[in-house]
Amino acid sequence: MLMRKLFVAVTFAALTVFVGGQSAFAELKIDITQGKVEALPIAITDFVGDSAVDKVHGRNVAAVIAADLERSGLFKPIDKKAFIQSQAQMRTLPRFGDWRIINAQALLQGRAKMAPDGRLRVEFRLWDVFAEQQMVGLAYYTVPENWRRISHIIADAIYKRITGETGYFDTRIVYISETGSPINRIKRLAIMDQDGANHRFLTDGSNLVLTPRFSPTLQEITYMSYFNDTPRVYIFNIDSGRQELLGDFPGMTFAPRFAPDGNSVIMSMAKDGNSEIYAMDLRTRRVKRLTKHSAIDTSPSYSPDGKFVTFNSDRGGTQQIYVMRSDGSGVKRISFGKGRYATPVWSPRGDLIAFTKFTGGVFSIGVMRPDGSGERILSNGFLVESPTWAPNGRVITFFRETPVGKKGDVRSKLYTIDLTGYNERQIKTPVGASDPAWSPLIP
Repeated sequence: MLMRKLFVAVTFAALTVFVGGQSAFAELKIDITQGKVEALPIAITDFVGDSAVDKVHGRNVAAVIAADLERSGLFKPIDKKAFIQSQAQMRTLPRFGDWRIINAQALLQGRAKMAPDGRLRVEFRLWDVFAEQQMVGLAYYTVPENWRRISHIIADAIYKRITGETGYFDTRIVYISETGSPINRIKRLAIMDQDGANHRFLTDGSNLVLTPRFSPTLQEITYMSYFNDTPRVYIFNIDSGRQELLGDFPGMTFAPRFAPDGNSVIMSMAKDGNSEIYAMDLRTRRVKRLTKHSAIDTSPSYSPDGKFVTFNSDRGGTQQIYVMRSDGSGVKRISFGKGRYATPVWSPRGDLIAFTKFTGGVFSIGVMRPDGSGERILSNGFLVESPTWAPNGRVITFFRETPVGKKGDVRSKLYTIDLTGYNERQIKTPVGASDPAWSPLIP
């Protein structure tokens, strides 16, 4: 209970924003829509502070910002040992020539200071080194415990200013933690910040849990749990810790996914031995059947406008990806490559559908356009599965299993990869991890 209260206090701490500078006219920008992107050299100085506490906060904030930007693959933080101008010398304008010498194209400086009312004030300025112009400058007030979230928010602001795309650092990832032997695997629901920090378990492992899904509008999760061998679906509110039973769903193998407005969910259930797709209104609990076919229809996911649904089905003889209108009409197959396709998930931007593919004994994570064109494989392995999108639709997280030892055991880990397919990173977790789901930006 104490941990929950602390988390709520941190999450709902007020963030007061002040514009700290005028908009710049610099043209420094990264185009992340074109193939492999060369990382932008950026100098990130430790945020200055007056007291010892201020300086610790300043170093920590700068370190988290640098780590966020570096993991994106779009930025290359420059080693601080190469800096020529000191922090003390930057209390006025930077000496841009000193930063050009070390090839910095962007420069971040800031300050952290405890205010008299006990709040932490963090301000920053982002400079275009070659244009010698400020690109953005902001200041935030928050409780000191919230310094890490402020760091993510600043990293998002920098990402957006330079790429033109919304950032994704102020988010969470929920996943299934895995411990124990292969025949006695304990699976618990766990959550963490997108960089692996602030990790905690949401369930105690007494019941098997599977396939968590985030609401696109609230900090809520649906997940499936087996109680007395019967699959039950729960809705868990992260901020309040409140858990609600959605219902018992015999024949269900995956938890439902939320509709874009958060008012309904879509799911697959096997009734009378036949798996079909259904939608449930969360306000009335009314269930509507969307597919009517003798084949297995499963893994549905809404388009971001809620007008269409993608799912996989073996109605064509093998497991493939289909798209239909949200009322179940106009079913159309979109995957035609070699192998089997599964777990399609629509991008929050609406431009792509991520999927799992199995062909030639190899699993892959890929993307294609909603009409099936432009298929690209981003990653593969012994077993890679469960793609889920960052809220900006530019990064995917998934899990990879690798064999361990000679007793059939496997180790599951989480990874992220961007749409170029070149920047794959592991997200470190304290135990084995599978079935990730990415949150929307934290309100």
